[in-house]
Amino acid sequence: MNQLITLVKRNLKKTINLKQLYSNRILIKQNVQLLNSLQISSHHCSAQKLNYFPEKAFINGKWTDSVSANKFEIYDPAKNLLLGSVPDCNSSDLNQAVQSANEAFKIWSNFTAEQRGKVLRKLYDLHVEYKQQLAEIITHENGKPLRESLVEIDSSAKAYEWFSEEAKRAYGDVIPSPAPNKRFIVLKQPVGICGFITPWNFPAYMIARKTAAALAAGCTVVIKPAEDTPYSALALCQLAEMAELPPGCINVVTASRKNTAEVGKAICHNPLIKKVSFTGSTAVGKILMENCAHQVKKVQMELGGNAPFIVFNSADISKAITGLMASKFRNSGQTCVCANRIFVQEGIYDDFIVALAEEMKNQLKIGHGFESGVTQGPLINKNAINKVEKLVSDSVAKGGQIVLGGNKCNILGGNFYEPTLIRDVTTDMEISKEEIFGPVAAIMKFKNEEDAIRLANDVSVGLAGYFYSSDLSQIWRVAEKLEVGMVGVNEGIISTIEAPFGGIKESGFGSEGSKYGINEYLNNKFVCMGI
Repeated sequence: MNQLITLVKRNLKKTINLKQLYSNRILIKQNVQLLNSLQISSHHCSAQKLNYFPEKAFINGKWTDSVSANKFEIYDPAKNLLLGSVPDCNSSDLNQAVQSANEAFKIWSNFTAEQRGKVLRKLYDLHVEYKQQLAEIITHENGKPLRESLVEIDSSAKAYEWFSEEAKRAYGDVIPSPAPNKRFIVLKQPVGICGFITPWNFPAYMIARKTAAALAAGCTVVIKPAEDTPYSALALCQLAEMAELPPGCINVVTASRKNTAEVGKAICHNPLIKKVSFTGSTAVGKILMENCAHQVKKVQMELGGNAPFIVFNSADISKAITGLMASKFRNSGQTCVCANRIFVQEGIYDDFIVALAEEMKNQLKIGHGFESGVTQGPLINKNAINKVEKLVSDSVAKGGQIVLGGNKCNILGGNFYEPTLIRDVTTDMEISKEEIFGPVAAIMKFKNEEDAIRLANDVSVGLAGYFYSSDLSQIWRVAEKLEVGMVGVNEGIISTIEAPFGGIKESGFGSEGSKYGINEYLNNKFVCMGI
């Protein structure tokens, strides 16, 4: 009997230990599952079709209506057909999103850099997997040709891939101390909640370049997309759900043109938002900076461009025209870095005009973005058409000669403008001073290098600049003297996630992309340790 009691006690002790062990194993298993979900890039089979036109905003991981229940309509700019409607959010909705981001920040900022990188890698994988659908959404809401939309999704995917890797490289520093009883270190810490206001011309990539860097640093975000193109932002929210990004890390607040100013002001004034990043016009950027000044809030601005494109006598004309075609007519001229003020040296001016006209005739085709072979989609809306018409009319009235185009196209929804070539442009024309944001190449003649640099720098902005030359000494001189943040030398396409993107002067400040991009979302904290 005593032996039996001893055996039972032993088995009971083992049972208790096994229960404890099982309980511990459950906890361990749960943690391992969580870690695995962060460490293993999931490759979904694309059984799931994205909702192209959701009718909700996205706050705290939930699809929601606006507090007011009001909506506004979104139209396809090519046909002016209704795509759908989205919530017309106001400051109340914005503040709810900020509260959500604040709670999420407490969780996300405590993820390790490796864990954050794994989630971003999932977002990269999902962009690759859903590339076709994401591109179709862009073409529906923005109008650009599908092949350009596909390139934009490639760029967006690369942003998440790049910053999935940069998350692990947000290094601090150890500083040699002058005192033997002190040690100096610098910690890198996320700035906090970020408010993004993004444009319509690259509705996926502009969000990706900001969001990927912010998430990599440990920040959470509230996004106010352009009122013309909210669906790419809402598509990102669907991918975020698939990637199991914690609720509240990404929030999208949609707002009409009527409510945009109110929501923008709320982003600037909400004390929980620690940084505002904006891509858009210089005029709006200045308003946002004024609103952020009350709290001395960190801001990052990517503003107007008005890029010079200079062709010197020594240039390879064929290569210069290839570069100009790529830079000027991408997205129908609606990019912040596209060639805007085109300067051609007098020795090759006439030959250049003839060759460019021929290339424009052969390469450019207007139509709906889903049509095969189309290179020129619509402008974003009627206001954009009206602006281009005014600039062209002013040029003609002041002596400009139209070589090609010069008219609005009355096809589909009426938002199309002919690819246009104007020669004999002068500095008194509005087209030489304003960003065109349309498919118009306005060509001005210059005499010498000093003349070209003076004309190129004679504006208040400085985002990108381009020039073509075969003179090595001239290349160094001009690259250094152009007052811009980015220079294309014998190259018309310069934007890439591996390099810093940003301007100087009234084109803003701060860098997006590259190894510098993540630093825009990190604070330096100096720690002085006595020993």
